Amino acid sequence: MPELPEVEVVRRGLERWVSGRTVDTVDVLHPRAVRRHLAGGPDFAARLTGLRLGTAMRRGKYLWIPLDEISASLLGHLGMSGQLLVQPSDAPDEKHLRVRVRFADDLGTELRFVDQRTFGGLSLHDNTPEGLPDVIAHIARDPLDPAFDDAAFHTALRLRRTTVKRALLDQSLISGVGNIYADEALWRSRLHYERPTAAFTRPRTAELLGHVRDVMSEALDQGGTSFDSLYVNVNGESGYFDRSLDAYGREDQPCHRCGTPMRRRPWMNRSSYYCPRCQRPPRPA
Repeated sequence: MPELPEVEVVRRGLERWVSGRTVDTVDVLHPRAVRRHLAGGPDFAARLTGLRLGTAMRRGKYLWIPLDEISASLLGHLGMSGQLLVQPSDAPDEKHLRVRVRFADDLGTELRFVDQRTFGGLSLHDNTPEGLPDVIAHIARDPLDPAFDDAAFHTALRLRRTTVKRALLDQSLISGVGNIYADEALWRSRLHYERPTAAFTRPRTAELLGHVRDVMSEALDQGGTSFDSLYVNVNGESGYFDRSLDAYGREDQPCHRCGTPMRRRPWMNRSSYYCPRCQRPPRPA
């Protein structure tokens, strides 16, 4: 699933190629693509038609585009395989094209939502007074947000009495971090994924946040992480941060720090990748 760097790459593309344009027509080609819009596909298309799209925004893994004429937003979630593509209007339809948005201008491009597995989707939602779509008001700020509160995060981390990777994936605590970047930040921090958070000191939390920010910023600079053709930017291009990964996906390969073979362990229906020497498990209580 795309994480913060991948979603931010898409947001930047939308800001460049879509923001400020007025919707002419909307075609909903698969009902699951708008299933979170409870009024259904025809209502989604009718409400969006004629509206001007504002500047694309992001919180964690969620994208939204404010609608200038009303206090609402077009919310998008990419799910496992969703793609928001800006394509020439005469380009052939993608095999898994789900929603098409045409614009009332002569720029010759349209916005397409393509989703092979149909886990993602588009929907319209009212905004909170802070300008967030109401359904994501509970999502915490992400570590690249200038308003992210490091001290409050440290306090919440200790009070949760959980383990560090669970905390990093808790979107109500810190948003945008998924399995890939959690493993990468933990490797850089020399922390085992099951390390309890209750005993974290402020310096330890600050170090962890620093590594989270560093790895996400580096991934963002490289267009995100693409393990297959499902994650692309709005122009259909893949990221290449997968070439720089130190932990994720490197089972049995030598640790870049000490040379010990990396391990993979099942974890919460996912996998955790770590170095058994650099990231020693916590002692049993």
